[in-house]
Amino acid sequence: MRVLMVEDEKYMAEAIEQVLKKNNYSVDLAFDGEYGLDCGLSGIYDIIILDIMLPKIDGISVLKELRRNYIETPVILLTAKGETEDKVKGLDSGADDYLPKPFHTDELMARLRALGRRKNELINDNILQYGDIELNQLTLNLNCRNKEFKLTLKECQLLEILIKRKGMIISKNFIIEKLWGYETDAEDNHVEVYISFLRKKLNSIKSTVSIQTVRGAGYVLKMPKDGEFYV
Repeated sequence: MRVLMVEDEKYMAEAIEQVLKKNNYSVDLAFDGEYGLDCGLSGIYDIIILDIMLPKIDGISVLKELRRNYIETPVILLTAKGETEDKVKGLDSGADDYLPKPFHTDELMARLRALGRRKNELINDNILQYGDIELNQLTLNLNCRNKEFKLTLKECQLLEILIKRKGMIISKNFIIEKLWGYETDAEDNHVEVYISFLRKKLNSIKSTVSIQTVRGAGYVLKMPKDGEFYV
């Protein structure tokens, strides 16, 4: 399960990150509302942990903007202890749960598990579809007309980003941050290699979906009927 934590108290965020990773969660951190919103809009997360008091953009505004953009990712809102008004505003704005600070990590883990179960009960969110392809995020299988190919984890994560932001141009920097994190030595050529791998696998299953390069901007996932193609 992939979690985004938007929290400006770095020490606290990094401590929770370690706990989540020990429990086999994949975690990305954002230390201000502006970057947190940008990450959340990618649609690649299973759950978002969102503090209310954030620099640049406050948590309630981030939450409202996510919902306005049809991002239905479950959100746990971190509130100040005893601030009933914050809880009410958060739930009215689209939060799925709230957790007053300070909290015990065991309680956070329990709430994450509960939201994860609820999410899986709604629909099979592990299957992504676009054009003639189907991506199973659990098994890493890419399917097209009864042809199947096993992806690596990085390939699966990259295709997940492309599908969830279909029709949008995605920069190499954005992909690097999502796949390798903030403090990484990964460079543009790492992205180019994985894009090449994905293109070969799409070709091998004879999919009509293609990854188009937009010079100087990034990549976009396209189908023939979309009409506009890039080089």
